Amino acid sequence: MTTSEVLIRPLRAADEAEWRVLWTGYLDYYQTKLPEAVYASTFARLLGDDAHDFHGLVATAGGRLVGLTHYLFHRHCWKIENTCYLQDLYTDPAMRGRGVARALIEAVYAAADAEGAPAAYWLTQEFNYAGRMLYDRVGVKTPFIRYSRPA
Repeated sequence: MTTSEVLIRPLRAADEAEWRVLWTGYLDYYQTKLPEAVYASTFARLLGDDAHDFHGLVATAGGRLVGLTHYLFHRHCWKIENTCYLQDLYTDPAMRGRGVARALIEAVYAAADAEGAPAAYWLTQEFNYAGRMLYDRVGVKTPFIRYSRPA
């Protein structure tokens, strides 16, 4: 398949089974397991109409889902406009290197532009070398270091 055969569209309720396979692959990559309640809640939120919920986009090719991204808009103390946060991005391993992830990121950029949110950002783990090769081409690495509350 070529990039021209990949379609990016909003996530639909009928996508749940295939979305679960992709999201599980994403979570496995980051060595994370989540309970069923989180899967159900996340999928419901992705389909919800609350402006504070995440939005979901999927990449399709050959009649099946081959990638996903989840993003949201939030306020920012340093800007008047909202900011777009891309939280999850995943491509089926069989489709990597074919422009799927780039197309998903560009679709998030387009959604941010449509919402009047000129800034978009995401995080990744340092060991995600393949992803970072793409991110270095479609984004700008910032000098920020992330801290989290201890467990």
